[in-house]
Formats: sequence, structure tokens, C-alpha cells
Amino acid sequence: MPQEPTDPLTEFPRRILLAVTGLSPQIVTETLYALAVKSSPRWIPTEIRIITTTRGADNARLQLLHPKTGWFHRLRADYQLPEIAFDESHIHLIERPDGTPLDDIRDDTDNALTADTIVERVRLLTADPSSQIHASIAGGRKTMGFFLGYAMSLFGRDQDRLSHVLVSAPYESSPHFFYPTPYSNPIPRPGSASEMIDAADATVWLGDIPFVRLRDELPEERLFRPGTRFSDAVRNVQERLAPTRLVLEPETHTIVAAGQRIALKPADFAFLLWAARRRLAGRPIRRKAGSEAALLDAQEYLREYERLRTDPDDRDTSTHHRLKEGMEPTFIDERKSALKHRLQRELGLRRAEPYLFETLEGRRRNAQFQLRLEPQQIVILEEGKRP
Repeated sequence: MPQEPTDPLTEFPRRILLAVTGLSPQIVTETLYALAVKSSPRWIPTEIRIITTTRGADNARLQLLHPKTGWFHRLRADYQLPEIAFDESHIHLIERPDGTPLDDIRDDTDNALTADTIVERVRLLTADPSSQIHASIAGGRKTMGFFLGYAMSLFGRDQDRLSHVLVSAPYESSPHFFYPTPYSNPIPRPGSASEMIDAADATVWLGDIPFVRLRDELPEERLFRPGTRFSDAVRNVQERLAPTRLVLEPETHTIVAAGQRIALKPADFAFLLWAARRRLAGRPIRRKAGSEAALLDAQEYLREYERLRTDPDDRDTSTHHRLKEGMEPTFIDERKSALKHRLQRELGLRRAEPYLFETLEGRRRNAQFQLRLEPQQIVILEEGKRP
């Protein structure tokens, strides 16, 4: 007997069906049916979580989770599905800052709370590397589905999916339909006081929604911190998608890269400023110790470094002593590494790439390198100016 095909993604030990719901909790059982019964290969969640208001939560408890009549329990029994964690603790309410839950979404403030709640829930669930999420945007108000889709774009990983469940007419408008039963189950036809239709004849399918995954493009330190607001996440994305340009502000030891302002330590800023001037002049940096060029490089760097110091009497003797014989390769490597780690932490791995250094030629010990940016992408501000 041939075995049912298996999906390699079901190897994730924690599989989460996540949905936003309102007054029609049917989308949970409809989506579960499409994934766990109809799909080939089947995808059976280990847990279900919903985000909703108090009115939506009441409907979910009464229509899905009631111990005698709950349609979630009936679906599992009808199709012999394994244990799936789903109880009242898996219903996440949208709450105001004082902890009181929303009973509905009525204005801009409620909308913002909804967005923040959804973003935070998706952030938490995707923080678990053993998890896989299938998110459904079919339920709740339209803005809830939009926010869930956007949150999946921000945090979603390769293993995560997004969908919208579709139901054939006239079942899609019936408050009595929850999934196609494996037996005859007459329910009232919508809009008719006497005519019946059979739930067993309904067709349910999933519309898979491709989405852009931005997770690797964004700075983990800012985006993935607890309590990230939806508006903050949007602003972070807009900043990271800004044109590739590096602005250096010697007066404040600050750079602007990918739209993000970053204050650097004087030693690191001086190195980047020195490298930027070399790039603008078309002069690659040579990683070579014990040469006249290395001595000249050290003198150039120290001039930049000393210009940044606010107290002319506070001379950094240790750096001067270290560079008195020239700019050693170890010093270059330390500065490059410090800049790389800082930019990657602030901008994300991919967004930091254009602002790092590239090797031009030569073996590692005697290599030439420069900033990857083109000269027209580099701006050094004169004193007192801002970008």
C-alpha cells in the first residue's frame, strides 16, 4: 500500500496554525480542514493560536471549544486527527495599555493596538527556531488580516506560510458551516427560512499567499526586541530601504547609512573617514607592514583621529605609540572588524554589506582594499551641516 506523501516541513516539532478572527470563528476549522484533511501532503498543526477581541474570543469559546458542541473537537473526531493544543489559553486578546481587552476595533487607537498585538505575537512565535507557522488572514476585520500579513513579512522565515481559506457558495456566507463533514449534515441555506444544504457537499481550499521575507534585511537588535510597535517596524523598514548612501559627520562622529544614524567611537569613525577620503581620491589602502606607505597611512589616520578629539590636551598616547612605526595589519583588521560588527548589528547582515570593505588584489598579508561604495555614494559633511 503506497504511503501518503510527506512534507519535509512537517519535520518541525512545533507547528502553529495562527489566525486572526472576529465574529466568524469558522475560518479556524475551515483552514484546519484544508491543511490537515484535504492537503496532500497533509500539514497537521501541533497547536492553534488566534488573535481576537473579547467578542471574537466568546464566539471561539462557544462555537469551537465547547466541550460538547465545539466544532474544533468535532472536526478532530470526524477525521481522527491527533492531539492539537487549542484551549482558552491559546486565545490572545487585543488589550489596551492598562490591560483591559478590546471588545471591537472602532477607531485609529484600537487599530494601532491591534497592529502592535499582532506584530508582538508573530515576533514571539518566530523566535523559536523549532517552530513553523501557517498564518491565515481570512478572519477578523480586513485590517487584522493586513497586519498579520505584514507581520509575517517582517518576521517570517523560509519555513513559514501565509494563506487565505476559500469556501464554495453558498457555504461561505453560512454561520452554520464550519467544515465539510464526512457524513451528511444538513444546515440552513443562507437567506432561506426553509431550504437546507448539506455541509458534506461544500468545497474548501487554501489560497497560498507568497510574501516578501524581510527578516534578514533588518537589524535584529531593533526589530526583534520585545514590545516592538507596528509603526516602529514600518519606520525601520523604510529606513533600511533608503538609497545606498554613506554620510559622514565629523563634528558628531556620526554616520548615516541606509537611512539610519549611527554614532561611532572616535577611533572607528576616524578609520572610516580616512577610508572614505581614500575612496574619493581613488587611492586603495594597502595592508602592508614595515613600509614607508604604512608610515604615511598611519600619519594620515592620526590626523583624522586628532581632529575628532574635543580636548587638544587629551592626547591618546597609546594609539600614537602603536602607530609610530606605521599602520600595522593587525590595527587595520581590528578597525575593519569593529566597523563590520557595528554596522551589521545596526543595519542587518544584508543591508550592511554595501558599507563594508572589499579586497581588490594581493594575498591577505599584502592585500589592497577599499570601501565597496562608489565615490558618488559617499558624502563627507563640512562642519555645521546635516544631510
